[in-house]
Amino acid sequence: MNNGLQHSKLITQEDNEPMKDEKGLYYYPFPRNRHVRMYVREDKGTINFRFWNKDDSKLWEEHGWVPYEAIKQAAAMYKSDKFSPNQAYDIEIARTLIKEEKQADEN
Repeated sequence: MNNGLQHSKLITQEDNEPMKDEKGLYYYPFPRNRHVRMYVREDKGTINFRFWNKDDSKLWEEHGWVPYEAIKQAAAMYKSDKFSPNQAYDIEIARTLIKEEKQADEN
C-alpha cells in the first residue's frame, strides 16, 4: 500500500484541505469511526497528541496534550489485541499534518 496515499486520505477533507477546527489539526485514528479524532500540535520541537471523542465530552477536558515520547514509552508496556497505540498515535500522520500547515502558512 502507498503510505502517502493512505495518509492523504486520513488527513484531508473532501476538498483536500487539512482537517482543522477550533481545537487544532486532527486526523481520524480509526477511519471508520468519525466520532473519534486525534489532535496534534508541535510545541518546542515536540509533537503532542490529544484524543477527542464526540460521545465522551469529558475526555478532552480530563486528558491534556501528551508528548510522543511518553506515548512511545507507554506503548512499549501496553499489550492488547483491541487497541493499537501505534495506530492511534501515528507520528507520521502528525508530522505530515504539521508540515502541511506550516507550508500553507508560508504561502
